[in-house]
Amino acid sequence: MPDTPRQPSVLFVCVHNAGRSQMAAAFLTHLADDRVRVRSAGSAPADTVNPAVAEALAEVGIDISAEVPKVLTVEAVQASDVVITMGCGDTCPVFPGKRYLDWRLPDPAGQGVDAVRPIRDEIEERVRALIAEIAPPARA
Repeated sequence: MPDTPRQPSVLFVCVHNAGRSQMAAAFLTHLADDRVRVRSAGSAPADTVNPAVAEALAEVGIDISAEVPKVLTVEAVQASDVVITMGCGDTCPVFPGKRYLDWRLPDPAGQGVDAVRPIRDEIEERVRALIAEIAPPARA
């Protein structure tokens, strides 16, 4: 019986966990099926997800209306293989053996859906590249 590869885990971090990190987590969850464990969090989470972000994702068939911003914990970082900050200056505890990336992306806070769409599209491209690297589809 072949070994089953271990499911990689990714944590997306942004200060408020209401925009970029929510979009990235939603795309990774949607596109990777169950091949990746996905988390998102922020150091100062907002009360709700940015409505323009939710609208922009709904346009591509992803519903995040039930998502709630979460606080960043040391445990979430420890449990993740890849930790991705979104260019918002948030810092994470650093542990050996983890991969840290910073995706510098414009902040959708206070922006309308027209301004959020290009951010959404760039996040989707980056998430697709990440999936190809850490969790490519199984070959039949």
